[in-house]
Amino acid sequence: MKKKQVAVAMGGYSSERDISLKSGGIVCEFLDTKIYDVYPIHILSSGWFYVPNASERVAVDKADFSFEVAGKKVVPDIIFNTIHGTPGEDGILAAYWHMLGIPQTSADYYQAALSFNKRDCLSVLKNFGIHVANSYYLNHGSEVPVEEIIKRVGLPCFVKPNRAGSSFGISKVKEMDALLPALEKAFLEDKEVLIESALKGTEVSVGTYRNNGEIVVLPITEIVSENEFFDYEAKYEGKSEEITPARISEALEEAIRKEAIRIYQVLNMNGITRSEFILQDDIPHFIETNTTPGLSKESIIPKQVRAAGLTLTDFFGYLVESASLEK
Repeated sequence: MKKKQVAVAMGGYSSERDISLKSGGIVCEFLDTKIYDVYPIHILSSGWFYVPNASERVAVDKADFSFEVAGKKVVPDIIFNTIHGTPGEDGILAAYWHMLGIPQTSADYYQAALSFNKRDCLSVLKNFGIHVANSYYLNHGSEVPVEEIIKRVGLPCFVKPNRAGSSFGISKVKEMDALLPALEKAFLEDKEVLIESALKGTEVSVGTYRNNGEIVVLPITEIVSENEFFDYEAKYEGKSEEITPARISEALEEAIRKEAIRIYQVLNMNGITRSEFILQDDIPHFIETNTTPGLSKESIIPKQVRAAGLTLTDFFGYLVESASLEK
């Protein structure tokens, strides 16, 4: 049987580039090479390259996403998308691959763009009865009505870039005087900023994916951060405890599972997503969903996969085969 040609796209143009390269490296390491020919593809602001080893880079032809291997042209059968941030998580590359007719493992281009825009995603889900925090939205350069903002969201509140991940640019604001500096920090990452009420309760994260058409929910992870919130340091530098399965009741676990499936269905997702919730008064409040969640050794999804009794090889294979079915 001919092997499927799988290009693992990693990198990106945002602050999340290095994290994405780690995620892509894990996928390349664990994909079953008996079934797939695996090609690491670095998509960077400096160029797009097939990178077979640390000392070699082969340019990718953007006309058809092809590259040369041992003098032969390779056009991938499937893209395994591990790019966090733009252009892999916001739908730009998904639209490009769609035009080329190459299936990929993440959400389709519209769904990716919608979920990457926190404001728009929250607005859609709120209309379906999903519980979310109160929020206020600002564009860069617009007037900042501090008192009006605080009246809407209260203190403490979170200030975050509207279209970014991995907790870059996020601040927890406890006093009114700290709001403007927090906005300046967030605007370094994005021209749009979201300000949200700080919900009080247990934070949980849950992975959801599609396997042969069935929506599967992975074991839920409880986040216990040593810092004020689940920031970059907590996520990637060991300043948090990630407990899988979460220490919650069966009833609450079932409520979260149902909410995760509902969100996956409402947003019409594909591939693996990771949704975050705060359990305030035993009600899951949706924070955000990630359509290309981290897959590095420090990331939550691989831990949930192992807790489900799966290997990363099996799991990554499910994502590739599900993408093949979507073609």
